[in-house]
Amino acid sequence: MPFSPETVTVLAPATVANVVCGFDVLGFALAAPNDEMRLRLTEQPGVVIINDDDFGLPTEPTRNVAGAALLAMLRAVPEPLGVEVRIRKAIRPGSGIGSSAASAAGAVVGLNRLLHERFSKAELVEFAMYGEEVASGVRHADNIAPGIYGGVTLIRSTTPTPDVVPLDAPPLFVTVVHPQIEVKTSDARQILKRQVSLQDAIRQWGNVGGLVAGLLKHDYALIGRSLEDVIVEPVRSILIPGFREVKEGSRAAGALGGGISGSGPSLFMLSQDEATAQAVEAVMRATYQRLGLEHHIYLTSINPHGCQIVNNP
Repeated sequence: MPFSPETVTVLAPATVANVVCGFDVLGFALAAPNDEMRLRLTEQPGVVIINDDDFGLPTEPTRNVAGAALLAMLRAVPEPLGVEVRIRKAIRPGSGIGSSAASAAGAVVGLNRLLHERFSKAELVEFAMYGEEVASGVRHADNIAPGIYGGVTLIRSTTPTPDVVPLDAPPLFVTVVHPQIEVKTSDARQILKRQVSLQDAIRQWGNVGGLVAGLLKHDYALIGRSLEDVIVEPVRSILIPGFREVKEGSRAAGALGGGISGSGPSLFMLSQDEATAQAVEAVMRATYQRLGLEHHIYLTSINPHGCQIVNNP
């Protein structure tokens, strides 16, 4: 296609992955925070990364999650093309709310708009997973899929191609606390059990099925009963100060439930109404003030759109 000087700006949302019992298969997009990305096609083939923030992320495309996703996408384009992407991150790297996925998903959504929507959402997920591989060593899609599809998504499989199932969830408020410590996804994966008992696996399968059914039926009580993880959370929670206090206090305040967002350190809680979400916010703030840990709290909701184009070339 001919070179075009037009640009596109994308808001790429934070996401919550795993959703307690759905390790690597469930995720949802958040209404806030969002990264801002600006892309344009260039005459010189390849990818140019420009960081408009102070996080010091790599600008070498093969080492940058957005760059790796864009390179994968350009390999699927027959004509020689280049793309420049400027990234202003509001989602702190290592926060556990899909910072790397936002960069990868926003990059491919933006380039797809410049290519006049040449690729399907499923294809965009596959390209963006190359970015997640740079970040964690694993091509998983539980942050990527909700970032591209919006709402709550089930990733039935990623091979041979992503099989993503959007789920019709009821209105839900989300309270997220990010204690200012870092838990790297690659490190959090290293401590996971390599084997689980059949009894635990059966209980986990029941919870995943119950959570999906609860979302589809808009059954808040079933959602709450199903927000239980007997495999991953018992191991990963030891990495996060205040985990137990936040979870128990939030439940007492009326939250449906919640747990670790992604690999942590962020924790999320789902609530049926905003007043409960605000009460959960108070629990989170009190916990981390008592522990003397700096923290950020987001009181938000589920984003039904995923990455959004905010200008239209």
